[in-house]
Amino acid sequence: MSNLVLLLLAIFGGVALMVVVGERVLKPMEPETMAKLSRWLYPLMGLALVLAIGKYYLG
Repeated sequence: MSNLVLLLLAIFGGVALMVVVGERVLKPMEPETMAKLSRWLYPLMGLALVLAIGKYYLG
């Protein structure tokens, strides 16, 4: 039981650390940069979905 508590504490501590660092370091993206990324992101996510479905049924 204590291992579970330590694991959960480490996970929540890591998430809290990522949130704090992200708020201080990262800046909002420009709309142009977001448009460039979304141009590639949506087709890649679709491809990943198709490959995952293929792996599920064939493998």
